[in-house]
Amino acid sequence: MLLFRWLVILLLIVAAVCFAFYVGTGRAYYKRLGFIVLKWTSIAATLFFAVLIAERVF
Repeated sequence: MLLFRWLVILLLIVAAVCFAFYVGTGRAYYKRLGFIVLKWTSIAATLFFAVLIAERVF
C-alpha cells in the first residue's frame, strides 16, 4: 500500500513539473507529457482505491 501511495504522489509531482515547464517554455511537448503522466496517475490512483475497497469487502 505504501508503494502505491508514493507512486501516486510521485506521478502528481512529475505532472506538476511538466506543466510548470510548459508554462515556462511554452512548448506543447511538456503539456502533452503532463497530460500523459496525469492520465497514468489517475489510473494508478483508481487501482489503489480499488485495492483498498477490495480489502474492506473481502
